[in-house]
Order: sequence, then C-alpha cells, then structure tokens
Amino acid sequence: MKYIVQFSRIFVGVLFIISGFIKLNDPLGFSYKLQEYFGADVLNIEFLIPYALLLSVFVVVFEVVLGVFLLIGYLPKFTVYSLLAMIVFFTFLTFYSAYFDKVKDCGCFGDALKLTPWESFTKDVVLLVLILILVYGLKHIQPIFKTLLNTIIALFSFILSLWFGYHVLMHLPSIDFRAYAIGKNIQEQMVIPEDAAKPVLEYTWTFNVNGEAQEFVTNGSYPSVDGEYVGVETKTIDEGYIPPIQDFSIESEDEDLTTYFLEKDKLVIVAMYNITTSETDGVAKLRAFTDEAIRKGYTVIGLTSSGNEAKERVKQDYKLDFDFYLCDEKVIKTIVRANPGIVLLERGTVVNKTHWNDIEDMEL
Repeated sequence: MKYIVQFSRIFVGVLFIISGFIKLNDPLGFSYKLQEYFGADVLNIEFLIPYALLLSVFVVVFEVVLGVFLLIGYLPKFTVYSLLAMIVFFTFLTFYSAYFDKVKDCGCFGDALKLTPWESFTKDVVLLVLILILVYGLKHIQPIFKTLLNTIIALFSFILSLWFGYHVLMHLPSIDFRAYAIGKNIQEQMVIPEDAAKPVLEYTWTFNVNGEAQEFVTNGSYPSVDGEYVGVETKTIDEGYIPPIQDFSIESEDEDLTTYFLEKDKLVIVAMYNITTSETDGVAKLRAFTDEAIRKGYTVIGLTSSGNEAKERVKQDYKLDFDFYLCDEKVIKTIVRANPGIVLLERGTVVNKTHWNDIEDMEL
C-alpha cells in the first residue's frame, strides 16, 4: 500500500502541476472556457460570468500549488481533501459536458492538448481513483523536507504562481499553443487537404410502416422503404480532419475581404473583440502606433465583433485613422489575448503580436 500511495502521489502531483501551469500560462483563455460552462445552455449560472477571470486565476493557482504541496508532503490532510473536492467537481463537469454534449473541449490542458469530453471524463475518473487511494493511505504521505524548508517551498510556489499569472495577464502567454502563434500562416491552416479524412455520419430514418414507426440506419443514402417518411436524425461518428483555423474572416457589411487582406505584404491588425469593454488605456495608445505604421507603408485595420455605432464612436473619440471590419468574437479572443491587441502579418504569416501594455516595444 505504501508504494501504491507514493506512485499515486507522484502521478497526481506532477499531472496537477502540468495541467495547472498550462492554464496558468493563459488564464484569460481558461476564463473564456469557464464562461462557456457558466452559460445558459450549459450550467445556467450566468451570474458567475463577470467573475470568470478571478475564478480562473484562483483555480489554476490552487491547482499548481496543490500539486507542489502533494509532492513535498506539505499539509497532507488539507492537500489530499482539497484535491478530492477539486477532482469531484471536475469529474461532474466533464461528465455533464460529455453526456449532454455541451462543451466540445474541456480546457483541462488549455490549447496545448485538446481532449474530447469523454476523454476528459476518463482522465478525471482515473485521477479520482488515485486520489481516493491517497485519502485511504494518508498516513503514508510524509513531508520530504524539514518543516521550515517545506513551508518556504510551499510559500514560494504560491507567490511564483501568482506572479506568473499576473505577468501573462499584463502581457501575453509566455508559450503560445494556438493556431495564430508567431510564425504560423493563417491561410495554410485554413486549408483542408484533398486526402484528408472525411466526416463519417450516421443517419437514423423514421418511417411509418403499416401504422408502426420503424427506424432504418444508413450512412446517408435514402433507404428504400415501403412506408411514409416521418423524419431523420443525424449523428457524427467521426468528425474527420478539422483544420486548425476554421472561422477566421475579415468582412465588411458588403463582402468578404479575408483573402484580400491576407495577401498584403505589411498588415497591422488591431484586435478588439468588444470595443465597449476594451481597456481605455490601451485604446489611447493606438493612435500613435497606427499612425506610425501607416507612415511606414503598413495597411492598418481593426477587427471587432462590435456594431457600427461602437466602431464609429471609438474612431471619433480616439481619432483613429483606420477602419474596423467584422470578425467572430471567439476568433478574435483566440488570435491575441488582449483587448486591444496588435498583430503584424506578412502575406498571412504572423510575424509579431503584442499586448497593448507592450505596444511601445512593437517594432515596425
């Protein structure tokens, strides 16, 4: 039992640190995922949405710290029961998402590793079993170091986690796992190869045959049935190949300008997913930077999901000499974790991006 507990201790501790650190690298992204869970069509606890970022930072810092606590044997009873409470909650969340098909990606490992809801639930069940072993074998979890050193390490892990979370919020994630990372080409990641795996669908047809409802399953073809058609339900068996970028677009009210702008040699994108909630200090910095970019021959555009009134108001209030185009809010949030954020493109390739806090350091 002692060796089983030590194995569980190391496995759970390391996994919690890795999972927590990946999310701590991008707490804003995890907060967007929490907003999905809090939404009316999932858990219907929308009153928590304004606190999503605060909860995001708390959860991921707590996750990392608990992993460290477990490995060094600091406050074992508090640590193990806290881990148990956390994994019970996560297991419920992933089961709910998987069973009711609510959230396609749990966000357990951020954008570094995508897991389906059922994969996430399976992972949480395994962790739940291992943590229950830790609860049963609590007496075998002993501190690795003396009390003072253990306390110093525990306190340092907490302070370091808080600092790192604050740092990436004030700048950008230190490691960018997303499809819009520096060096990646947007057009190439929107293409579906000719030999890519196609989606596999299952069709369940319902017919009224001699007064009785009967179901017939096909892969899409209309069944030859001597009866009255009632309806059909479609189920995705395999989604096939999904390109890394699916919904990126740059649109005016009249046309799709995506290809036009992605072929520009020098393009600056000012990303503001929601103009009304953008950071005013950041917006105030835009004019000097964008005016300089225009003087140096860059095409400057804004991307937002906000309406015309908000777009015209921000242009007038801050005397911005560029136009805003429409893009999906979720896509803009994915491109850059700042509101506003700056992205430099050369013929569709991301050559640089920055948080508004660091706009002065952006080289043109």
